[in-house]
Amino acid sequence: MKNIMVEELCSLHTNLSKEEVQIIQELVGNLPLIADLNKANIFVDCLTKEGKHAIVVAEAAPTTAKPVYKNPVVGKFAYEAFEPSVLYTLRTGKPMFQNRALNQEGKTVDQSVIPIKDPHDRVIGALIMEKDISEQLQHQRKMEALSEATETLSEILIGMTKNQPIIPEMIEESLFFIDQDGKILYCNPSAINLIQEIGENESSIGKLLVSYFPKIEGILKEPEELLIQEVKMLNKIFQVKKIKLGQFEKANGTFVVFKNITELREKERELIVKSVAIREIHHRVKNNLQTVASLLRLQMRRGLPEESKVHFVESLNRITSIASVYEIILSNSSVDDVDIHQLLEKIGNMLVWESEHENKRITISYTGQHLQIKSNIAVSVALVVNELIQNCVKHAFKTMTEGQIEILFQQNGKDIEVQVKDNGIGYSPNSKPSLGLDIVRMMVEHDLAGHFSIIQTEKGTLASITFPVEREMILA
Repeated sequence: MKNIMVEELCSLHTNLSKEEVQIIQELVGNLPLIADLNKANIFVDCLTKEGKHAIVVAEAAPTTAKPVYKNPVVGKFAYEAFEPSVLYTLRTGKPMFQNRALNQEGKTVDQSVIPIKDPHDRVIGALIMEKDISEQLQHQRKMEALSEATETLSEILIGMTKNQPIIPEMIEESLFFIDQDGKILYCNPSAINLIQEIGENESSIGKLLVSYFPKIEGILKEPEELLIQEVKMLNKIFQVKKIKLGQFEKANGTFVVFKNITELREKERELIVKSVAIREIHHRVKNNLQTVASLLRLQMRRGLPEESKVHFVESLNRITSIASVYEIILSNSSVDDVDIHQLLEKIGNMLVWESEHENKRITISYTGQHLQIKSNIAVSVALVVNELIQNCVKHAFKTMTEGQIEILFQQNGKDIEVQVKDNGIGYSPNSKPSLGLDIVRMMVEHDLAGHFSIIQTEKGTLASITFPVEREMILA
């Protein structure tokens, strides 16, 4: 099954020959062993036909260690902006070892890449190994923080012994300083108020901290010098920090800090609930669109008058383009953001690579930045670009056997510009009005509050749309 998937992905997205695909397939059979031996996730990426990015054709997760990824990534594209080492190796044939990178699920990994070559020394793919080093980095940060905190807190305590408290009396956190036996030596006003909440009004100095807060006994017993945990008590949620000072000549003891994060966790819970609801809505919209598309395909298979077939295909492409927006949202971690590069590429590949064009050889390329736009804007952009590419495929190359379509997109100041260029017979201003171009003009002007133009050039046709950047949009 894996070899069948490798063959399909390579034939659809790469320029590899059958012999080169066979080399990749033979390697794929050994990936689980390599993954277990190195206790790392292993991937095989191949350069796409356009040469702009790579596609993951195979992967293996270790059984001897915790996998780096929760979700499979086979079939996903690896863009140069996020995977520079992979694209460097694919283009130069040079290996890259132990590069620190951030994977698609936000984990910090140690990444090594070596080229896969055919008998003629041509690079046909890249073998990638990724190990999760998030815990290692977290431990390193803790040790650095401990080193800084120990020195600073020691000075604070020395100041307290001179009756010159350096700790701000107005901080919101409840701060206790305890000795080696766990007895309270100092507590700030916020800490005093916290003790009073449990009904204790007498002085707490000299008493055991765990006598007031038994739930933190386990935290105090842990050997770590710097420890942060969440504790539920007094019908609230507290972040408890334990900072143990080393053996100093003038200071020895432990700081315990209580921070009330109840409101924060409640807001996070609300956001998670809303995020889940939004993703569920997106999922249902995508499923409904796919159902409509399936019904159209079923009707087409059962037979249509020849004059009606083209209208069904156009409608099917429009529905599929809108569905692409929700597929991208659901495949990414963002709740409502869409990468315009990924969106245009998905639509363009669908209309050009995955469709038949009456023995014409049509290619398509993409150039632009990775911009995140909101889903409502993305739906309009998807429909507009769908119509423009369909227009090229349908009209630009009528008298030609080969054709080239270029998609260019960029941010210019406060505007985003998307261009669709072809090297076809050229647009004629005297052409009959078409539904496709009417849809483009209407959506650009009304939905995107932008501007649309289409002109004939020396080498074909240039269609351009410009629309203002939304405040919510960010540059990735």
